[in-house]
This record gives sequence, structure tokens and C-alpha cells, in this order.
Amino acid sequence: MGLLDFDAKPDGYGVMGNPISHSRSPQIHAQFAQQTNQRITYEAILVDLGGFENGVGNFQGNDGKGLNVTVPFKEDAFRLVDELSLRAKRAEAVNTIKINDDGSLLGENTDGVGLVRDLSNNLNFSLKGKNILVLGAGGAVRGVLAPLFEHQPSKITVANRTVSKAESLALSFGDLGEISASAFEHLSGAFDLIINGTAASLAGELPPLPDGLVTSATLCYDMMYAAKPTPFMEWGSAQGAECVSDGLGMLVEQAAESFKIWRGVEPETGPVIKQIRTELGGG
Repeated sequence: MGLLDFDAKPDGYGVMGNPISHSRSPQIHAQFAQQTNQRITYEAILVDLGGFENGVGNFQGNDGKGLNVTVPFKEDAFRLVDELSLRAKRAEAVNTIKINDDGSLLGENTDGVGLVRDLSNNLNFSLKGKNILVLGAGGAVRGVLAPLFEHQPSKITVANRTVSKAESLALSFGDLGEISASAFEHLSGAFDLIINGTAASLAGELPPLPDGLVTSATLCYDMMYAAKPTPFMEWGSAQGAECVSDGLGMLVEQAAESFKIWRGVEPETGPVIKQIRTELGGG
């Protein structure tokens, strides 16, 4: 290595969203870089509504190498990129962009992988043969259905306030396995896993769920995370579930998959999850 190599500019990465100041991504990727001896910078970038394409262009013009994309720009990213992974095509949303050496943009979606890894690796929950209920029918849910099916559950039920949206998802993913749609109030019978993919937790609310969906063996998983149990987690505990979880592990695991796509190395997620949980006051 020559002396000049030490002066080489670190590769630049970031996350774009609106709002973005709350993002933990810079902290997460800084820890990944330290673990794996990667010289990078990573910043949270506030993008005006309607300004995503310009934002990406400016980032690329400053020699940026990759981006994470969060609310509300995942569909914009899906339309903007030059090439889509199979996961991104299925999700119809992009949360990870890799800027190739020729300037072309590769779009990926790592949300579903993050969820499955958190369930399988961190919570030791096997998805094979399980009866799964997913609450919500928006982009967050669309992004996780195909990765869930890869682990061979017996059935997935998608429940939503507007049933037609759930029915649309059931049609779109019916080639992957058994999937059905339901209104919240028409749900019945117990499930092995209930995933809250609605935004209700952000507003401190809960989908209108009937009793009888939970046994002591049911895992109730909220894709949102917070310093204290979400309303959905509290509901699961009150219904008798012995295991409830928020989505902090999913956040870190999907970030790790993005990091691997960009840098070709796989960071350890456990220490990062533990540190953020401690900062949140939960450990």
C-alpha cells in the first residue's frame, strides 16, 4: 500500500427519507464498518417530497456508492432504478440501491430477509409448517411475503381493514403457497405467528382484532420498534402469548443485508441489536 492510499476518500453511503432525523441507520452502519474494517461514510439525508430523483442524482454526482431508502420513497426508488432484484420485483418497492461502477442503479429489497433472519436466528422461531397471520396490506407487508414463503409455512392469512387490498396481495402471491385474505373482524382460530405490518403502532393504536387468535405458543411480532412494548405487543401478552417481540432485530438484519450487498462482507448483528436495545432502555 502506498502512502497516497491512506488519503483515498472513503466510499459514501446514506439513507434517504422524510422524516429522517430519527433514523438509526448511520449508527448501525458505522458499527458494521468498524467490525469489518471498511472505510465508509454514512449519512441520513432528508429529501423533499417529490425530490427523490434529484436527491439520488446529487448523491451519485458526489461519488456516492449506495443508498438505503425509507418512507415515503421506496416506490419512487422502485421506479427509478435501472435493474431490479427478484425480491424487489415481488415487493414492488426498493429499500437498497447499489450504484454500480458504470453508474447504473441496482434496486434491492432487504426488508423481508431482515424479518425472516430476526425470526429464525434471533428468536429461534422456525417458520416451516406454521400458520401465519399478517396484519396490514401495505408496502411493508408486500415486502415480506415472498421471503416468508421461502421458509415453507403451511398458510399465510393477510388481514386488513380494507379487504380488497388484502385480496389483491393474496392474488399476487398465490403462486408461492397457500394464502388467503380476511377482514380483521372475520378472523378466527389460533395462529402460530402473528405479524403486525400496519402502521397502527406509530399512532399508539391497535388493529381491531377479535379474541381467540393467540395461544401461549403464538409469537406476536410487531414490525415497528420502540423503547417500550407497542400496543400490539401488549395485546399479544394480554391474550396469553408467552413470546412477543418488536422489529428492532428486523431493522438491524435488513441493514446487514444491505451492507453485504454493498461491501461483500457480512457483519455481526447481535452486538448492534444489543447496544441499541440498551440505549432504548430495554436491556
